[in-house]
Amino acid sequence: MTRKGRRLAIISGAGFTLAIAVGLILFALRDSVVFFYGPTEMAEKAPPRGTRLRIGGLVKRGSLTYGGSSTVVFAVTDLKHDIKVSYTGLLPDLFREGQGVVAEGTVEGPGLFHADTVLAKHDERYMPKDVADKLKQQDTWRNERSARAQ
Repeated sequence: MTRKGRRLAIISGAGFTLAIAVGLILFALRDSVVFFYGPTEMAEKAPPRGTRLRIGGLVKRGSLTYGGSSTVVFAVTDLKHDIKVSYTGLLPDLFREGQGVVAEGTVEGPGLFHADTVLAKHDERYMPKDVADKLKQQDTWRNERSARAQ
């Protein structure tokens, strides 16, 4: 085998090994990838039942209800569409209506979501970046200064 042929064989072998390694990594991480949706985007795309994702927006005022065995039902809104969220467990201390929230869980059906994790904002001026970006895209973002002036 010539020197050029050996070099080509080594490079081909290394490329094949790298491709296999990347494929195995992507296969292992496929269940860890969680997409972020806003209520309007979720209504438009209608992900299939059982899809794992994050939704974010504002907790709709008047939508918070408590069921038995620490189950809470509330609606997440971007002021255009609402998603009904059910969650069993303890809510964060700062969770309340009208505030930003990110819920991670699975789609139960059109407009229904079951969360296994709920994250609430931790500062009066904080809004999760993904939620703020979605609200800005849909022209529903309210700046804290303009909200205080009203």
